[in-house]
Amino acid sequence: MFVDRAQLHVKAGDGGAGAVSFRREAHVAKGGPDGGDGGSGGDLWLVADPNVASLLAFRDHPHRRAGNGTHGQGHGRHGASGGDAVVAVPPGTVVHGPGGEVLADLVSPGDRYMAGRGGRGGKGNGRFLSNRRRAPSFAEQGEVGEEVWLDLELKLMADVALVGFPNAGKSTLISVISAARPKIADYPFTTLVPNLGVVRHGDAEWVVADIPGLIEGASEGRGLGHEFLRHIERARALVILVDLAAADGRPPADQEAVLLAELGRHRRDLLDRPRIVVGTKSDIAVADWEGPRLSAVTGDGVRALVGQMAELVVRGRAEAPAATGFVVHRPEAEGVVVERSDDGGFVVRGRPALRAVAVNDITNTEALLYVQGRLRRLGVDRALARAGAREGDIVHIGGFSFEYEP
Repeated sequence: MFVDRAQLHVKAGDGGAGAVSFRREAHVAKGGPDGGDGGSGGDLWLVADPNVASLLAFRDHPHRRAGNGTHGQGHGRHGASGGDAVVAVPPGTVVHGPGGEVLADLVSPGDRYMAGRGGRGGKGNGRFLSNRRRAPSFAEQGEVGEEVWLDLELKLMADVALVGFPNAGKSTLISVISAARPKIADYPFTTLVPNLGVVRHGDAEWVVADIPGLIEGASEGRGLGHEFLRHIERARALVILVDLAAADGRPPADQEAVLLAELGRHRRDLLDRPRIVVGTKSDIAVADWEGPRLSAVTGDGVRALVGQMAELVVRGRAEAPAATGFVVHRPEAEGVVVERSDDGGFVVRGRPALRAVAVNDITNTEALLYVQGRLRRLGVDRALARAGAREGDIVHIGGFSFEYEP
């Protein structure tokens, strides 16, 4: 079954907690802290794999997660990092964020995108030893890995797209020129999903896509073809098939005009693609047509069409490079930012400040003093003062809230 839209729930691995431990050795009265660090959580990667044809694997099982890091232990033993998760998707997959924004376009086999970053492991109490703090009794918890719902959309990677009305002979043609075996019948909308076929002519080899039939108004949601118009977007060339024996008697020139209008409404640049317009079912033609024609049943005109396809593909590859994917990088703001909150207080943003609060047990007096010092070094106190914070105002940092005191 072909699936070209799916949702994916990403859960990166959580970091392991640091350990609170002290050396216990014979003849050593007061052993120092030796708690090890927790291991980092694994990342989750999306990788374009040519052996995957659709998004079917995510339809009923959308959840994917990476391994968690293990906790640190005494004697300075650090926890192991969690394993990365590699999730295979078909080439041509577009990754959308929760707000619909494009995060990545995985076009070529091997393209990778980090969909979820694993949490960092917490530091053991051995990391907090200092001249002022000789026996730290606290350690950091592991950072929680990223968790998000993503929308996946597949746009097929094909050199040539076959475009035509339902029952125009697209499936029959692709079955003749390639090894593809789509369903073929004498009624409209036989093809419900796109079909791909590899065509060889001389030294040239290319991929042809059989797109489900378009009808007038497809770009606005009518019929079945509107669901698959996006699969035409990456094609280097178009083959417009007009039915010379249309059941409704629509003239071939009208068919061509309607098809081009629908393509233009979907994406204007599709009209600039190299294209061939050919009449099908020449063996039972009832309409006048002065352009090239073929019969996939008898084979008349098929070889000439394949030669024309080869010329367009070779010329297109020479003139334009292969499609390349992209990733939208959104670097995190450095430092901390203070903003007004809805309740009249202030919100502190910035990963360093959020991490300082999230991974430490503020119910522990020593840990609380450490967090206060850490926030002070990050410039949170100065930022709050510049933002106009006054004594008694509520300040939010992640899930932690407190009353501000200068």
